[in-house]
Parts: sequence; C-alpha cells; structure tokens
Amino acid sequence: MAYTLHGFSQSGNTFKVAFALRAMGQPFETAFVDFMHGVTRTPDWRAGTNAMGEVPVLDDGAKRLTQSGVILTYLADKHGRFGGRSADERLDVLRWLFFDNHKFTSYFASYRFNKAFGPAAPDPAVMGWLKGRIDNAFGIVDKHLAGRSYLVGDAPTIADFSLSGYLFYPAAESGIDLAATHPNLAAWVARLRAVPGWGDPYEVLPGARIAPKW
Repeated sequence: MAYTLHGFSQSGNTFKVAFALRAMGQPFETAFVDFMHGVTRTPDWRAGTNAMGEVPVLDDGAKRLTQSGVILTYLADKHGRFGGRSADERLDVLRWLFFDNHKFTSYFASYRFNKAFGPAAPDPAVMGWLKGRIDNAFGIVDKHLAGRSYLVGDAPTIADFSLSGYLFYPAAESGIDLAATHPNLAAWVARLRAVPGWGDPYEVLPGARIAPKW
C-alpha cells in the first residue's frame, strides 16, 4: 500500500518528506491541504487530521504520523536508508534534525512566509529580527559544510533532506541569494538536487504556485 502524504506545494516541511520518499524509491499519493485558505485552523481538520494544525501528515496504512522530523526518522528506520551508517552517525542525524526544527528551518520558513505569502506587508522590525537569526543559523551550517559534501558522514541522510527542504524554492520568495551569502550552503543544495529522486517542489507537491506578494 502506498503512503499518503498530506500537504501543499509551498510547504518545505512537506517537501522534506516527499524528497525522502522519492529518494527511497517509495511510492506515495498526495492529499492537498488548503493551508492558504485556513483549513488547518478549522476544528474539523484538527480533529480529523492533525490536532497540531500542521503539515506534513503521513499515512502508512492505519498509522498516521505528524512532524517532519518524526516522519523522516520513521522512514529511515523502516526502509534502512539515509538514517546514518553507525550509532554515532544516527545520533548526529538526530542532532541536526533538532537544530533544523528549532532554528534553521524555523526562522527561515517564517521569514519566507511573511515576505511571500503573508496577508499584509511584513513588519520590518520582525523581519530584521528573523533575518538575524537566519544569518546565525545559516552561518553555522555553512561553516560545517566547508570541506565536506553532506551534514553527516560522506553520503546524504535525512538530516540533509530536512535542512534543505525550504532551500529549493525560488530566491524571489525569500529575497535571500544563498550563492552570494553562504556559498557552502549553495553548493550543498546543488549536490542534493543531483540525488536520485529529487524533484522541484512545485512539480512534486499538490497546489497551485503563488507569486510572491511583498
């Protein structure tokens, strides 16, 4: 039975899971979640799909999983791929997943959403605060990638899929040019595009593309 992945095309967190599934050669169906029109805030959706009001949601038969880090870990364990090649590597993968969820993706995703899709022009003070956190988190990873191809070990892992998820979207959506600001990150993203199974998020995930607003 194929997996069902609930999400929408602008969601880098959903794309992290789609990238992993495709890289693992696992078939899946997609279920469109109309996040932009507020469906995840409705009581019915939260009661029936995810009480946290977030995507991605992955159905594996009767099992339902939420939170991208949990889903990626589950898939790596189940299929024996991209989870790290040793106990120490698996711990390091987990370390990067926590860093991603708390800082790396967290700040960048909020910044991009406010700039590209927010209902009103973003507050410069808020954007400045977020940009400072982005620069710090991106700087940490850019330094870590100096002289190495992937985050953990010498091959891609779910840590790479997780941290890169939002970086495959057009620079116009965030206004951040990685090649100019963090060249090691930009080179890493290019390497990940070459991983078998990678695809453009707007082609892989359901939902219409939306032009940046601000």
